[in-house]
Amino acid sequence: MSTNQILEVVENLLKRKLAPLEQFILIQSWQGSGYQDMAQNSGYGRDYFKEVGSLLWKSISEAVGRRVTKKNLQLVLNQYCQDKSNSDSTVIFSQSNANVYTHKQTLFSSVETFVRYPGSPLAFDSPFYINRPPTENLVNAEIHQPGCLVRVKAPRRMGKSSLLNVVIAHAQSFGYKTVYLDFQEVDSTFFVSLDKFLRWFSANVSNKLLLVSKLNDYWDEDIGSKVSCKNYFERYLLEQIDSPLVLVFNELNRIFEYPNIAQDFLSMLRYWHETAQRVDTWQKLRIVMSHSTENYIELKINQFPFNVGFTVELPPFTLEQVQSLAQRYGLEWAASSDEMYRLEPLQAMVGGHPFLIALALYYLRKGKITLDVLLDEDAIYRVSTEIYSDYLRGLLNSLMAEPKLMSAMQQLVTSKTVELDAITAYKLESMGLVQLDACQASISCELYKFYFRQELEKQNLASALWYSFSGRLLNRLEQEQEPDVRLNHTDKLSKFVSLHYFNQYLQTEWQKWQVTVTPLHLVVCEIDYFKMYNDRKGIQAGNESLQNISNIVFNYLQYQAVIIAHYDAKFFAILPRNNSSNVLQLAETIRYEVEALQIDRTQLGWDGFPAPVLTVSLGVAITIPDAQHTSAMLMAAAEDALFLAKRKGHNCVNLYPVLELI
Repeated sequence: MSTNQILEVVENLLKRKLAPLEQFILIQSWQGSGYQDMAQNSGYGRDYFKEVGSLLWKSISEAVGRRVTKKNLQLVLNQYCQDKSNSDSTVIFSQSNANVYTHKQTLFSSVETFVRYPGSPLAFDSPFYINRPPTENLVNAEIHQPGCLVRVKAPRRMGKSSLLNVVIAHAQSFGYKTVYLDFQEVDSTFFVSLDKFLRWFSANVSNKLLLVSKLNDYWDEDIGSKVSCKNYFERYLLEQIDSPLVLVFNELNRIFEYPNIAQDFLSMLRYWHETAQRVDTWQKLRIVMSHSTENYIELKINQFPFNVGFTVELPPFTLEQVQSLAQRYGLEWAASSDEMYRLEPLQAMVGGHPFLIALALYYLRKGKITLDVLLDEDAIYRVSTEIYSDYLRGLLNSLMAEPKLMSAMQQLVTSKTVELDAITAYKLESMGLVQLDACQASISCELYKFYFRQELEKQNLASALWYSFSGRLLNRLEQEQEPDVRLNHTDKLSKFVSLHYFNQYLQTEWQKWQVTVTPLHLVVCEIDYFKMYNDRKGIQAGNESLQNISNIVFNYLQYQAVIIAHYDAKFFAILPRNNSSNVLQLAETIRYEVEALQIDRTQLGWDGFPAPVLTVSLGVAITIPDAQHTSAMLMAAAEDALFLAKRKGHNCVNLYPVLELI
């Protein structure tokens, strides 16, 4: 019997629906897995599985009138079904399940009428949703645990949002209240302070529960936002409902862009989860959150909720799951065991990535490409840029924002395995780009190897041409200067060009950039309160700090900027051929990395400073050179952006709006 059939038999026997964990234990036992195998990577201990299994075998024993154990399960139930079949006293499949089966068969047979581009989360009953056992059963089982906290993590487009839809439907089938919050919907204005964000959070939960918002009755600035939010849930929201509340957060990584709010909010959720272990009211609350693993945030480990609760990592599709999805897309040849082998190279080419698999099947179903062309090594780069361009470009932009990752990828595309440091290896694995064996990394699929090899070769060629050209220009400018000026054109500390040369370069190239319609970003970075630091700490300490900060600026801009200058406590860079989101991400990374240096500026008698360590503020301006704008205007715009960043309290990035033309 199939696993679906045995599940139907047992539920008919017991006259009840099995809990998700019971379903999981039954199916795994039927397939011969031991309790230790079930417990591995599940978040539960072996003894817990054994305890639940023993109770299940006892219930089945009482129903069939014969002792049932894990070892004789198949023998007893097969015999039971045979006896019942011979006497025509039972029907293995219930009519309701037959209806569901018929309904899905109808959907599959008419697949041509509703095949859509695979870019959105799937509904829980979508025929295109592929179960990935034991993932669904484990998550569904966990939400029945009082006060649980479940984290679903995976790289982008792995199916996190679709899984959340399945979990919500399961919770609702048991009469649980559910609230779904997608952090992509939150206006940026709600992230200006923790108080504003928690009020938004509380009001939205109230609204989705169809309860009147009573924030002002429970919010008290004297006890703080986190305590007020806790009181609102504990004394009002949870008291108003008589069933468990499943709170689902999608795209939690959006909050990572606001570290101060993220740290407080996530530590608050952790505290709620811990409180549920001793306070009955909080046991009603079950939290399920999903986030993309490409995002990183440095928080204190004892305040970070991601080291508690139950964690699920979504696996790639197996070959059998790829075959099942191909049939649902109406590719009839995929149903044949003789033809199934044709899907194996497709599964290997994209590493079983669900979205990439679905996208390939979509184009195959529409007849826009053939499998032979898709798998042709000579055409894979062209095909990948046609079918997967948006997805792959997003990965490339993420790599370009971190030179260390870009350097590692350059090694990976030309080598079978590369030994990486732990942090680099972890980040690349989190992006889904590599597979790890200790710190030995190999690229995760052929698609990435072909694509990034070609793109990095183009990037290296373009960079070489730009650096060669700018080097010749700087040499020409140097020859035009007086000897005493030439001697100082490069800063002795940072090796950057001087501000004088930077301005001349910008003016000289402005007209050429008008002809090529090249978008330009100008970034100005200033060390906050550096003069006061230098005066108090001394020249030697100031020079050491400046050297460390200049290294960060150079490391993150060297592959993006055509020229970088240093003057006093400021750095200037021109970045052509780029987009605003990438430049702002680079600027934010520089700001974060400088703060992470933890250059202490306490014990200096300064009161009211925004941070106890040295920080930087950055201004960014963008334009396309034309007759209406000059290089001086772009420089002024970047300086204005820096001024506004400092007015906001320093240690931040600001984009000048007026010259943002693209």
